[in-house]
Amino acid sequence: MSAMTTEHLVLQSAIGTTNGEMSARASMYVFALSSTLVAMGFAVQSSEAFVPFVAAVLPALFLLGVLTILRMVDISAESLQAYIGIARIRAYYRTLGDDAQVYFAASTGRWPEATGSAPSLRMGHLIGYVTSSATVIASVNAMVGAAGVVLLAHHMLGVRIAVALLVGVVCAAALLLLFYFYQRFRLSELEHAAQEGEGSRHGGPR
Repeated sequence: MSAMTTEHLVLQSAIGTTNGEMSARASMYVFALSSTLVAMGFAVQSSEAFVPFVAAVLPALFLLGVLTILRMVDISAESLQAYIGIARIRAYYRTLGDDAQVYFAASTGRWPEATGSAPSLRMGHLIGYVTSSATVIASVNAMVGAAGVVLLAHHMLGVRIAVALLVGVVCAAALLLLFYFYQRFRLSELEHAAQEGEGSRHGGPR
C-alpha cells in the first residue's frame, strides 16, 4: 500500500510537471515570435536589409515552432499515461473493502475511469484536437510558415502578390491538416489503450 500511495503521488507530480513544461515551451515560442515581429518592424525601414533578415529569421522561428509543437504533443501523451496509471491504482483501491467501493468509485474518478473518452473529446475528436494547446501553437506557426512562403514567392521568385497569398493559404492549411493527423495518431493509441484497460477491469469486452 505504501508503494501504491507513493506511485500515486509520483504520477500526480508528473502531471503537474508536464503541464508546467507545456506552458513554459508555449511561452518561449510566443516570446520568440513577438521579438521577431518587433525586429521585423525595425528592419522593414530598409528594403535591402528586410528580405535577408526575414529569410534568416523566419526559417529559424518556424523550426522552433515545429520542435515546440512536437514536444507539446509528447507532453500531452505523458500526461495521459499518468492519468491511466492513476486510474489503475484507484481500481486497486476499490478492492480494499466495501467502503473503498464508495470512496474510490469509478464514476467519481477522472479520465479514463469516469467516461469512455477524455473530457476534451466529448464534443468529438475534431473539436477536442483543434482546441488543444499544441494546436494553438501549431496554428500560429503555420501562419509563420505561410508568411515565409509568401515573402519567398513574391520577393525572390517574382510571383504576383495575389498568387503568392494563395500559395501561402494552401501552405498554412496543409501544415494544420498534417499536424492534426499527427496529433491524433500520437494520442489515439493511448486513448484506445485506456478504454481497453477500463473494459478489462470492469469485465467488459476488450
